[in-house]
Amino acid sequence: MTHQALFDKLNPYENIKKMPISELETLCSEIRSFLIDSIAETGGHLASNLGAVELTVALHKVFSFPEDKLIFDVGHQSYVHKILTGRGQDFKRLRKLGGISGFPKVTESEFDTFHSGHSSNSISVALGLKRGLEQQGDDSHVIAMIGDGALTGGMAIEAMNDAGREKNNIIVVLNDNEMSISENVGSIARHLAKKRTSPIYLRTKDGVSAFFSKIPWIGKGLYKGISGLKAALRSMIFGDNIFEELGFYYAGPFDGHNLKNLCKVFERLKNLDKPIVIHVITKKGKGYLPAEERPDLFHGVKGFDVQTGIPTTSEKNFSAAFGEALLELGETNKKIVAITAAMPDGTGLTQFQKQYPDRYYDVAIAEAHGAGLSAGLAISGMVPVFAVYSSFLQRAYDQLVTDVCGMNLHCVFAVDRAGIVGEDGETHQGIFDISYLTSMPNMTVFSPATYNDLRFMLQEATQEYHSPCAIRYHKGCESREICELEKPYEKGKAQVLVEGRHVSILCEGTMVEEGLKATKLLAEWGVSAELVNLRYLKPLDWETIGNSLMKTKRGVVMENACQNGGIYSMLTGATTVPLLSVSVPDCYVPHGKVEELFKMYHMDGESVAKRIVEEFFR
Repeated sequence: MTHQALFDKLNPYENIKKMPISELETLCSEIRSFLIDSIAETGGHLASNLGAVELTVALHKVFSFPEDKLIFDVGHQSYVHKILTGRGQDFKRLRKLGGISGFPKVTESEFDTFHSGHSSNSISVALGLKRGLEQQGDDSHVIAMIGDGALTGGMAIEAMNDAGREKNNIIVVLNDNEMSISENVGSIARHLAKKRTSPIYLRTKDGVSAFFSKIPWIGKGLYKGISGLKAALRSMIFGDNIFEELGFYYAGPFDGHNLKNLCKVFERLKNLDKPIVIHVITKKGKGYLPAEERPDLFHGVKGFDVQTGIPTTSEKNFSAAFGEALLELGETNKKIVAITAAMPDGTGLTQFQKQYPDRYYDVAIAEAHGAGLSAGLAISGMVPVFAVYSSFLQRAYDQLVTDVCGMNLHCVFAVDRAGIVGEDGETHQGIFDISYLTSMPNMTVFSPATYNDLRFMLQEATQEYHSPCAIRYHKGCESREICELEKPYEKGKAQVLVEGRHVSILCEGTMVEEGLKATKLLAEWGVSAELVNLRYLKPLDWETIGNSLMKTKRGVVMENACQNGGIYSMLTGATTVPLLSVSVPDCYVPHGKVEELFKMYHMDGESVAKRIVEEFFR
């Protein structure tokens, strides 16, 4: 069957309601085949979606979307939902500029109830939505689909604590695949493991079910009526159940790849008059052996060869450079400890974890806790280095302000994926960190343009400072041309990479490369531009910046971040020299390739050169 035949089968959407289980099982196989072929070409989140095929199909079979509401936590696993709701043919433009998002997006379809992308908020949103609908007399079902990794986030527990007090019938589908992006850690992971791996309970439950089913006429009714006995059985084998203690009805664990049984479970439980947790066990990467064996590598992938599973591109990037530098520093400084929020691979900490397991802490998806943990480690005399994505560090804003900067503690934040990151879209663009980090007293903020910059900055932050430090770097690779222009590293100093007379181009991080492109174009047009790699964003090297602006009498500030509260804002209050801002406008940045987004916001070298000529030399 061709993939087009798959799309035709799902048109109109209501067809899924009419399909028998046997046909739906065939549909699941076809969806898996399509996902593998499609994501091999476009890139995207593969392993999580392969693991959620039967689960998502069962939800769409039993519930009535979009009247019923489905809230995804994170949304990595929403591709199957998109295929089922008429967007399969759009996957050739998945995560591309102007194409469909890799996450649920309300502007994309009536079936997408809420923007997703960050973790642990689905139960809160579902509870608020359910309460609001009930206020209006609407009894539609509201389902929160959350992974076991996202359940480690404090917000999820806070929401369950609230939801369990009342009779709001929200349905929490716990998609338990023993993974977030990397392997899950912590006591909640152990609690779920105990439930999913107890053969005693599963055998006993099956035996009780079989016994009552054999009783003529009344057997099935008796079995349905012994929920108290089943609860006692679970309690006897497992001990206390965290979900039931919070006021939820708990059902499971169930095989997340048994489509027939999932449909029965959802049908049986959907109208219960209290909050429910339906615990489903799935296998991340299901149906594609390379993804089953290495689900971490196939969480978010670029293109790959379907036959071998080997990525079509593999380059060293800033995350890897950070990991290498920290590993080297950790060898000589035994006080350095590394912290991650369930992202050892993505942040480059895998080798540090292997070499120094006693100095490595994975706090799971709990960035606020990670920042607080860093504060405690710093008080003890250790040197914590918390490697975290820029957009995820936002979740720890209060801890940064109060616990770290408020106490002037020596905590180092390696802020990965800073600036425009591309295909993951609005929820992942790291465009706000300059504004909020530079506004915090006691914080030093670095921005490397090269791996060499990064290495020296990390050494300086861990060895020479005794106060909070943040090093922000982008997702990609260094520019060889910038490396060739580098000069010896000087603590606290910006670097003039290209001398010029007519205009100063002041750049941070990845924008140095775009600044160099603009400098070259301007030279062709008879404009002599001075290119400055700022390197320090707080404190700024006012001497180098001031000398350059005094010489050229004109300035351009290029920052891969939002303009409000950024470097441009700092400089406009400190100089009378006319300045042009090159930055992200006051908006949320959609998904697309980084170079396309730079072009769209006139942040690429060619656009900057043209803007400089129009602004200063017409």
